[in-house]
Amino acid sequence: MSLTITGKLSRKLSVESGTSKAGNEWKKQTFVLDTGSQYNPEICFQLFGEEKIELLNHYNEGEQIKVSFNLSSKEYNGRYFHNIDAWKIESLGNDSSENVESPTEFNTPSSDDDDLPF
Repeated sequence: MSLTITGKLSRKLSVESGTSKAGNEWKKQTFVLDTGSQYNPEICFQLFGEEKIELLNHYNEGEQIKVSFNLSSKEYNGRYFHNIDAWKIESLGNDSSENVESPTEFNTPSSDDDDLPF
């Protein structure tokens, strides 16, 4: 299952690393996205592997981004652990605010008041 969500990059946490039982080294980084929702607005995602961590390096805290992610659950000793694995990050820029007209533009008198667009 692949999902997407948008919000503000709230925090980038430090990179964690280690060695697996098989002797392979691994790295992961987590980051927090503020969705602006009324309830539970912050979601913590993880990026696993250097290639995925590199995706986050292109963005700064406070930027509006779109995150594509997968949800997964694993059982260990009768307990379930959940992961939110990000696999794609895109910049939203300021596109959403550029298309909104300010209230003063609606009240500006025009010489073409008689020309109705319909």
